[in-house]
Amino acid sequence: MKRPFWKFTALAAVTALSLTACASGSGDDDASAAPSPDSTEPVTINFTWWGNDDRASRYQEALKLFNEEYPYITVQTSFAAFPDYWTQRSTEAAGRKLPDVMQFDLSYLREFNQNGQLLDLAPYVDNGSIDLSGFDETLTTAGVLDDKTIGIPTSTNTFAMFQNPAVITATGAEFPDDTEYTWEDYNDFIAEASGAGATTADGYALYGAVDYTGTFWFFIQWLLQKGVTPFEDDGTFGFDEDDVVEFLDLTADLRADKLVYPIERGLSLLPKGGFTVNESATEMSWDNFLAGYVADSGTQDIALAQIPSVEPGEKHMFFKPSMLLSAGANTEHPDAAAKLINFLLTDPEVGTIFGTSKGVPADEEQRAAVSTEPGSVDARVIEYEEAVTDLVTESTPIPVKGFGTIEAKWKSLGEELAYGTITTEDFASQWFAEAELATS
Repeated sequence: MKRPFWKFTALAAVTALSLTACASGSGDDDASAAPSPDSTEPVTINFTWWGNDDRASRYQEALKLFNEEYPYITVQTSFAAFPDYWTQRSTEAAGRKLPDVMQFDLSYLREFNQNGQLLDLAPYVDNGSIDLSGFDETLTTAGVLDDKTIGIPTSTNTFAMFQNPAVITATGAEFPDDTEYTWEDYNDFIAEASGAGATTADGYALYGAVDYTGTFWFFIQWLLQKGVTPFEDDGTFGFDEDDVVEFLDLTADLRADKLVYPIERGLSLLPKGGFTVNESATEMSWDNFLAGYVADSGTQDIALAQIPSVEPGEKHMFFKPSMLLSAGANTEHPDAAAKLINFLLTDPEVGTIFGTSKGVPADEEQRAAVSTEPGSVDARVIEYEEAVTDLVTESTPIPVKGFGTIEAKWKSLGEELAYGTITTEDFASQWFAEAELATS
């Protein structure tokens, strides 16, 4: 296989979704054992994804091209917001009526696989129906569980520190050297920017950042920088309550001095936030969020910097597939499903249509087809991933069962911590109590 600039390593994921256990029947084996890639018999398949109207418009444009190449395959579509999407999939899985093709997330992959809900795509890779020659060979293992290829990554992302230069300038704070700065250095910047007393034209205070400890994935990144494996192979945690408390205490002084973005103001802005209304100077997130940040903030010069680290320069970053494509094991048209998956994954024009809106395309030809006009959003995201490739030294952690539940619990406890109704010790104790239930 070709080896582009990414240095991916094997990864997998799990979920918070509870499904009615359905044993994998003989139909699963029949669907994947004898593919017939040359069949042109008219068929209708369904395809669903999560996202907004912009993503829907892009998919419809791509499917129009697919229909021109495969006029005998009719594709019926639907989409929903992320939470509703998984509620719908759960209901379908209970009745073994999953869509023929669907967008999939790492956090939900293992649970569906355990219940035999997803089609093994390996035979379609082997017979050429799905062409992975333009993928990094280790990236393709992202959707391999129990020796079955049940999902194929469409694109990649990694963490970046987003900066709003105008807000930074307004506060008078100076952002540290992003190649060497630590979490403590970042906290100093937040304190300086938030404490400057600067405001917007409407009188809203400007801040350095939100409290980043309220996001579970950032805790995972911090653990990797500490040399801690977040999740063990046997599905247990590689960290304890002391690790949680230590991470939360990174911003204890900022919370106490009210130098992080106020949670009350943040909740009032939903679905936007302090960064996207130009009231916060920085925000850490996945790099492919750049397009959304630019669109929501109306600020074209949003910048991407490296993330902070425990030890200067020791980033220990990881690439994460932003999403995958999977097929329901119950599909009656696995060959057509494989053709659609292959088209969406590898057709260069699809790369042009989506750009980096779903992350940087995993396929080499799709990536090359993305517009790289200097200064464009797509060009900047690709440029950032190229720049940090050597800093990507970790594989994506394999989460425990119930990942979605424990991630949501971390978020809700983070809000309580922000309000000051619990201590960091309370947070750790309550979170582990919930985690034990979710992973049992």
